[in-house]
Amino acid sequence: MKKIFIFIFIIIFSFRCYSLEVTLTQGTIETTPIAITDLYAINSDVSKIGKNISTVISNNLERSGLFIPIDKKAFIQNIESLKKQPRFEDWKLIKAQYLFSGTISINSDDKILVCFKLFDVLSQKSILPKKKICFNPVNKRAWRRISHYISDIVFEKITGEGGYFDTRIVYIAEIGTKENRQKRLAIMDQDQANHRFLTDGSYLVLTPRFSPNSQKITYMSYANPSSPRVFIFDIETGQQEIVGEFPGMTFAPRFSPDGKQIVMSYSDPDIGNSEIYILDLATRVSRRITNNSAIDVSASFSPDGKKIVFNSDRSGKRRQLYIADINGKNTKRISRESGSYYTPVWSPRGDMIAFTKYENGQFYIGVMETNGTNERMISKAFHVEGPTWSPNGRYLMYFKEERTAEDGSGGESSLFSIDLTGHNERKIITPLGGSDPAWSPLMH
Repeated sequence: MKKIFIFIFIIIFSFRCYSLEVTLTQGTIETTPIAITDLYAINSDVSKIGKNISTVISNNLERSGLFIPIDKKAFIQNIESLKKQPRFEDWKLIKAQYLFSGTISINSDDKILVCFKLFDVLSQKSILPKKKICFNPVNKRAWRRISHYISDIVFEKITGEGGYFDTRIVYIAEIGTKENRQKRLAIMDQDQANHRFLTDGSYLVLTPRFSPNSQKITYMSYANPSSPRVFIFDIETGQQEIVGEFPGMTFAPRFSPDGKQIVMSYSDPDIGNSEIYILDLATRVSRRITNNSAIDVSASFSPDGKKIVFNSDRSGKRRQLYIADINGKNTKRISRESGSYYTPVWSPRGDMIAFTKYENGQFYIGVMETNGTNERMISKAFHVEGPTWSPNGRYLMYFKEERTAEDGSGGESSLFSIDLTGHNERKIITPLGGSDPAWSPLMH
């Protein structure tokens, strides 16, 4: 009873203080104990791959902040007998709520076959639609993709939310001083594996964005310092094409949900201020969406492709967030609090908008509902910016720069991820400094 009273007091106190200062929300999340056994190797020469798959699944689930994998040293039943039938009492003893097990074999074509099972220990029942799930034989080199795919299935079956593990992150890798900063386009799996650079650093690149099929990205380049160019880069082939040169552009375009259009902002010399345009990629014909003497920038499509969100200073000196139909009609301001808002991006679920906010010398990453209600700050730093959503709308990634230099300026930028509740902030390990991340859709 005492704990309940303290909790209620904290809620009331936080609500009363909200109008006085910006506060960060941080949810408390109960982690679910899960036993993830090594895959039983029917052929001994794939035993190591089976262990690697289980390790990646365990790491993925632990990193989500929703699960706590149980130490394998505590397991009572071995994987050979588990292949036949779980002894659920053994798993109850070590307080596992869920049990994952599986097998791996190799066929005559030197391809691996992976099958797995997932049990609710308390009910002693499978929670899969079938007794077990088996994947078609794949090349041994694809074992990590299989790991992520299985992680997504396990995550979804237990939490009821879509997975996000079989995804990639594209970002800007940074090195050098502020005066001589080299910025390269880089890509990696969401767990930081398979890292590679896509550009050589000979020219400046900024703000990459994924296409809906996760195979292409747009980015902005200053190969020509006088006028930024927008490129579309095919990740698999390495081929790229120029969309066009756009004076006054500060952010790369974003794809529409169907991948057929991009939304962007730039300064037309005949107009003089930044406006928002939608470009049809097939015809290369653009149409102007906003028409205002103020600056309108950094637009993002809604998941259904019918609306955009953007920021503008049309209400005064401070930047605010606005929503409009893609024909430019029904424009309305949604941000309501003090401070300036930047880089809005619509959640894949369609229910929230993430943004960067600057207020009283402090940067924040925040979220609000699409009508502007329930604004919450979930991360802050000397400089924090550029949120991007995981495909299930549960997590955000962004970059953060701490005040580290003697003159009070910022140091190296790094990527971070966080749960939508403000819980489980984690630094993303990259070879160089990192900024401007973009999270891909699911690859399967």
